[in-house]
Amino acid sequence: MNLKTVLILLGLALATIFALVCVLLTRGRTPKTCQHLPPEQEEIEDDQSVVFADLTPEEMSQVVRYLQGNLGVPLADASRAKPSDNCIASVDLQVPSKAEVLRFLDGGGARPAREALAVLYFGKQAEPNITEYVVGPLPTPVYHRDVTVQKYGGKLPYHRRPVTGKEYMDINALIHRELKKAPHFLTACCESDGTNLVSLTTAPRGFKSGDRVTWFVLFHNVVGTGYYLSPVGLEVLVDHGDLDISRWQLRQVFYNGRYFAGIEDLEQEFMYGVLEVVRLKQPQADAVLGSMRPRHPPGPPGPLQFEPQGPRYSVRDNRITFQGWSIAFGMNPNSGPRLFDIRYGGERIIYELSLQEALALYGSNCPGGMSTRYLDGSFGIGRFAAELVQGLDCPYTATYVDRHYLAEADTPKTNQNSLCIFEHDSALPLRRHFSNSQSFYYGGLRKTTLVIRTISTLINYDYIWDFMFHGDGAVEVRVHASGYISTSFLHGRGTDYGNRVGPHTLGTMHLHHMHYKVDLDVDGQQNSLETQDMEYEFVKDPWSAQNTIERPYLRWKRLEKEDEAAFPLNAPLPRYLSFTSPNPNKWGHPRSYRIQVISFAGKHLPTNSSMERSVSWGRYQLAVTRRKEEEPTSTSIYNQNDPWTPTVAFADFINNETITNEDLVAWITVGFLHVPRAEDVPNTVTVGNGVGFFLRPYNYFNEDPSVDSSDSVYFSSEQDARACGANPLACLSSAAACAPHLPPFQFGGLLNL
Repeated sequence: MNLKTVLILLGLALATIFALVCVLLTRGRTPKTCQHLPPEQEEIEDDQSVVFADLTPEEMSQVVRYLQGNLGVPLADASRAKPSDNCIASVDLQVPSKAEVLRFLDGGGARPAREALAVLYFGKQAEPNITEYVVGPLPTPVYHRDVTVQKYGGKLPYHRRPVTGKEYMDINALIHRELKKAPHFLTACCESDGTNLVSLTTAPRGFKSGDRVTWFVLFHNVVGTGYYLSPVGLEVLVDHGDLDISRWQLRQVFYNGRYFAGIEDLEQEFMYGVLEVVRLKQPQADAVLGSMRPRHPPGPPGPLQFEPQGPRYSVRDNRITFQGWSIAFGMNPNSGPRLFDIRYGGERIIYELSLQEALALYGSNCPGGMSTRYLDGSFGIGRFAAELVQGLDCPYTATYVDRHYLAEADTPKTNQNSLCIFEHDSALPLRRHFSNSQSFYYGGLRKTTLVIRTISTLINYDYIWDFMFHGDGAVEVRVHASGYISTSFLHGRGTDYGNRVGPHTLGTMHLHHMHYKVDLDVDGQQNSLETQDMEYEFVKDPWSAQNTIERPYLRWKRLEKEDEAAFPLNAPLPRYLSFTSPNPNKWGHPRSYRIQVISFAGKHLPTNSSMERSVSWGRYQLAVTRRKEEEPTSTSIYNQNDPWTPTVAFADFINNETITNEDLVAWITVGFLHVPRAEDVPNTVTVGNGVGFFLRPYNYFNEDPSVDSSDSVYFSSEQDARACGANPLACLSSAAACAPHLPPFQFGGLLNL
């Protein structure tokens, strides 16, 4: 071995030793670039947003105890209550009036009293009714006041109450007792004795005020998969309007295109051999239509989003702050997500942004399908927002928040991890430019967005509700639909109402329409509504007057009255429609926010329909009205079971009042027509099934506020773009060492159902 070889080996040995020492010295240490940094805090008092906070379980329990001890009547637990009992149906936050809240938030006034709104069903009275009480102050209530007449102009009839879980259980028991009267038919049609059949409710329940008569559609039940794709052709009409459940009865039966007076008549025709029966096999779990069980073993994991130095947003109580944004969030158990006091750069832009209702209206040649108009608020959009699956419903490292509610029980319930908050990298520039003329440089900014998400499962459908806050001061509201389609048994001319998606399954056409309330306060409460659109004018060119130019110009208009600001569904909207302030920006234009609707809505119910007024918000893709404390919502949970005499009719809000320099509210309808296809099995996919709207600054600022973002990138031809100091993107290689230690996967959403 010569000297050169020895020196080489010695050098290699020393390099190896040095590398090992470095590894040992740095083992267990977090690189400096990975240390979590506290998010920037906004200049808002920590506890101010609590004025909008949902009730705590302790507050709900206090309200229940107070009502039980101070109403002077016996109260049954709603989970066990008969229609002839008195019970507490729900307890939720009573949101204080806007004037009270703004005096507190902006004027140094007293904090509004914290109160609850309690809904009670009084079935054990001479005149059964629904009564709403405001109870307060919390946490230790000492008073209650009946606000029913004040809110609705009269008493609430008892038949308008939503159907409770206990009522559904009693109806189901009645149906299965009746099915036992047709054992031979059930064996032939469905390989069943009735115990493996499940029923699905429809709504509304009849044809006139006072009716409580509901079609229930029967399906084969297969454990571990959605039964909604396996109708057996049998539907029953149940009259459950009497307060004495022993008097409930089946009014009619439908099977495979024919109507019968009762189950016995169906059995009799079968035994006489005159009934046409479609013989169905009991589906097996491993081959049932619509199974979601994986067909292949897991592959390599997909991309994972994480924050190298921890979340850049902050969540404290019900307040979220993120890069200039500040949002108070909550959840109404009926209508779903609600946001308040939305500020950007310390200025309030939106006082309230809330979901109001979701309508699903079906067509079919079966009675259940053709009569279905679900108003999901009456079922509980917020109540049925269940636990989110980390890594699928939301990013694995998102912040997950519990939501609490009290409905149909005397004790509160908790939907764990049912709302998530995360920063989303859209893999798209928010803005960028590559300059290859005169000077050579690149400048840009990644589009990262704060997302607040919750997902409601309302029987068969899953609605993904997103509220997104962008770096340019824009707010995006979006909803996607997934879950199982609702189906009918295929018979006759069924394909006039949808597509065949299984051997005997018709995917029935339907529309999804959602309604939102947007109380914009653009540079204050005094706003007006202005539109801009384009026209062409034909002019002679001014330099020669020999040629004609088609010159586009802006057509501007200020809308003065509510009737002008009610835009029919599916009619063209002005391309630019803005809430404007009387105050100008630096360039002399009114500070404004533009409303931009993205929707593919179906047709609204004809206005001569007997139930159209109950969903009259759906007449308009956008309606702007003067804000009134007595018009807090566009609908009511009581509209579902009495749409013929609606408790709240949105059409009455529009009465041609002046909307110039007033506190205004935008009411927005978005939606889509869904004609199910084979690819909706097993589930409807979110691709192409998303609608919503934007609220975008329009001359509100003097320039794009994202120029102040610390995420901005700029480098010129005179710089080394590979240098971390010149280009923050060159620093990302070290951030890859900051992959988080993910907590173990947990999910408890299937417990205690």
